[in-house]
Amino acid sequence: MSIPENADIESWIAKEQPEPVIEPDLPIIDPHHHLWDLRGNSRMGFRQEVYLCEEISRDIALSGHNIVQTVFAQCGAFYRADGPSEMRAVGETEFVHGIAAMSRSGLYGPTRLCTGIFSAADLRLGAGVQAVLEAHLQASENFRGIRTAFPSDLNAEFLTGFGLLEHFNLSYDNWSPDFTRLPGLARLANQFPGVTVIVNHLGGKIDPQADAGEIAAWKSAIDSVAACSNTVMKLGGAQMRIDAWEPPFHMHQTDSPWSSEAFLETLLPRYQYALEAFGPERCMFESNFPVDKDCISYRTLWNLFKRIAARLGLSEAEKTAVFSGTAARAYRLQAPTVS
Repeated sequence: MSIPENADIESWIAKEQPEPVIEPDLPIIDPHHHLWDLRGNSRMGFRQEVYLCEEISRDIALSGHNIVQTVFAQCGAFYRADGPSEMRAVGETEFVHGIAAMSRSGLYGPTRLCTGIFSAADLRLGAGVQAVLEAHLQASENFRGIRTAFPSDLNAEFLTGFGLLEHFNLSYDNWSPDFTRLPGLARLANQFPGVTVIVNHLGGKIDPQADAGEIAAWKSAIDSVAACSNTVMKLGGAQMRIDAWEPPFHMHQTDSPWSSEAFLETLLPRYQYALEAFGPERCMFESNFPVDKDCISYRTLWNLFKRIAARLGLSEAEKTAVFSGTAARAYRLQAPTVS
């Protein structure tokens, strides 16, 4: 079904010459994508306004890559319109659980969508957030954790709430475009070694035109959080706009999508640094779709990731880790069989 609000991005993506799929049989868990309906809520600015079960299933099928499972990432989708404010985010987990059920039917292809779900909960509630976490867990057996910001002072109420993540064996995802917050995230991770802390999108805004000073500061921030053994890095999100800033490969900045080779030459140093800082066993490639779709197709994105793995000479075991194993471990999923 054609959706008028998606027409401009779909037309732009269609301008690319589809690349041959690299290693089409390699099993992949996509550990970070969103689902939403932004019609009437254009403030987020993403060009793919409607992205639900049919849209992501189509992107996966047309990509030619072997996406076996996915993880839904918090984005404020379908919150409840009524009830206590702290409980409204549970509507997101309820919604995504329904998408997982649709996918499990097989009607949308073999990929199992949303076998993992992370949503939101306000940890500043302290002990009061327990009821919210329990409601998420009741809403779906696929619920695995939350994504939220953290206060710079790591106050007692927040830390009490954070401690409940360990109690319920839940993970903590975090992202801010400001990578200078990563040392604070490291302090938080060190206080709770039993919680898997997942750094999103290479730790912050990735500007391909950043100067040497900014890159050095980013590397230092990456090193600080990589030093924590319970942290994991998502390798992705470098292909996206942030607020009003748009990278040179954004659909508003270039007539047609870049190739995976062009992305490789532009972004490899950032991917390489993060991967080497954390090690493949603590890294996972992520699509961040449909956010990154403003800049790259699903097929080209996973070709880029496979080119990165090849350029860096990853072994078969290391490739398994970054394409599925780390995601399966971090989100407690059934790891795919690699033949």
